[in-house]
Amino acid sequence: MTTDRKPAAVSAKVPQRRPHRIVFANEKGGTGKSTTAVHVAVALAYSGAKVAALDIDARQRTMHRYFENRTETEERRAISLPCARCEVFPGKAAGEFDEALERLGEGMDFLVIDTPGRDDPLARHAAVGADTLVTPLNDSFVDFDLIGHVDPETFKVRRLSFYAELIWDTRKTRALERRQEIDWVVVRNRTGHTEARNMQRIERALGELSKRAGFRVARGLSERVIYRELFPSGLTLLDKGHLGELGTSHLVARQELRSLVAGLNLPEPASKAAELEPA
Repeated sequence: MTTDRKPAAVSAKVPQRRPHRIVFANEKGGTGKSTTAVHVAVALAYSGAKVAALDIDARQRTMHRYFENRTETEERRAISLPCARCEVFPGKAAGEFDEALERLGEGMDFLVIDTPGRDDPLARHAAVGADTLVTPLNDSFVDFDLIGHVDPETFKVRRLSFYAELIWDTRKTRALERRQEIDWVVVRNRTGHTEARNMQRIERALGELSKRAGFRVARGLSERVIYRELFPSGLTLLDKGHLGELGTSHLVARQELRSLVAGLNLPEPASKAAELEPA
């Protein structure tokens, strides 16, 4: 099931290239993974990029439902919003998944893939094909435990977790097979209500672990009620003019989102580069 319009045709002058794959993966639920994925996809669409999205959590379908709600809002209000072409992958076979990505990604600049918040073989397979792998974490040691284990007295990192070792091995496999590296970004979400001393401990632990596991750390989306309120309409913080009057905290949240997208260091879209070529 798809939720948007067909993408515009790509000029024959522009060489086709594989869309940049952004995989949002975390084996723990409740980290704001799907919300972050949707907001990044919409931000890229607002920048003029051609974006497709694949939700491989066929049971929850949170990202797909968000884009469905967005399409319904467009129709109900008779407006046009930057969007991503989104589908749900209902299968489990890696080969079929790769075929779905090839079809969905044709002519696109970015492919955003949202994975289940649990241990899942298809999510692991998606991670192998990622160009940018995004792991959102709540700012707590409960979530930190997903990627590393710390000493209970000193809060120093003892060792990598199973998940971090898995991603480490995945990145090595990708580098050997394709001579390309996966840019792994751990995104700190829901930092708004974290006690200051705890934030500092997590920050130090993440800094230590990032050197051992090879990921980058980016500041994500703070804990705000508006993210839950926007879901039924499919709107995002970037849809100014359609949200009503925004308070100061919402304007700050919009800047957080822009900073997050900038921190992902994504490549320039091929479609935008093509616009700069002489006729």
